[in-house]
Amino acid sequence: MAAALARRLSGLLRPLSTSAPASVWARTHHIWNVSSCIQPQPLHGGHAALVRAPFGGPVAPRYNILQRVSALAPSLNQQPSRSLTYYSVKKGKRKSVKAVTFRFMRLHCGLWIRRKAGYKKKLWKKLPARRKRLREIVFCNKTQSKLLDKMTTSFWKRRNWYVDDPYLKYHDRVNLKP
Repeated sequence: MAAALARRLSGLLRPLSTSAPASVWARTHHIWNVSSCIQPQPLHGGHAALVRAPFGGPVAPRYNILQRVSALAPSLNQQPSRSLTYYSVKKGKRKSVKAVTFRFMRLHCGLWIRRKAGYKKKLWKKLPARRKRLREIVFCNKTQSKLLDKMTTSFWKRRNWYVDDPYLKYHDRVNLKP
């Protein structure tokens, strides 16, 4: 009798999550268990190792904090990548990122210029004033210029002389203090 009373008291003193599985509690209390619908996959494949409670049946598998949050925000698992090759396979040299050389142009003074985003997209639905603004060429700021310099090799940083270069007056910065 005393042992049964002790077990009953210990069951009341334990938190609900370890006293009975959530699915058993939900079935007995006629409440729909929503937490099982949003649980992420366990750590090791689809087979979860069930953890036994001290006095009761199996409990749902445990998840680390990254798995719980990544179900809500999947972008946390993805690491940023610039696909910069530090050492090539053939010659062991650093390589430029092709997307940078296609989309940007480096002026000799060290500034980078680019076209505005969307300057070719769905022009039929844009107003003429907006189409004119999109045709403009804009300068990158200091942080972006430093990053683009890191993503290209010295070949793209040298001075080039072109016939009828429309950017000739922008290559050298004048009336600016260093």
